[in-house]
Amino acid sequence: MAKNLEKDKIRLRIRSYDHHLIDATCRQIIETAKRHEAKIAGPIPLPTDIKKYTVNRSTFVHKNSREQFEMRMHKRLIDILSPNQALMESLSRMNLPSGVDIEIKMY
Repeated sequence: MAKNLEKDKIRLRIRSYDHHLIDATCRQIIETAKRHEAKIAGPIPLPTDIKKYTVNRSTFVHKNSREQFEMRMHKRLIDILSPNQALMESLSRMNLPSGVDIEIKMY
């Protein structure tokens, strides 16, 4: 049997600090994939990473007076099944907002 030389699936892992921004980016990617008649699985929300930081309010005195800050990293996963070359080109040319990180893996 001859193996298929084309990739069967593209996995997009999208990360952002702003959940509105990541949802808008997912909609934009899904619309692009639907225009090229690709099958889509997702967006699947992944667990949000929360990093908490505790800082003293004062530099020297008032040790018990502290402030707490947190950063939330929102993540989504989109699988594009049976992609074609036109879809790959349009995904690479897509204008993405700053603050959104996309990791692309081909399987």
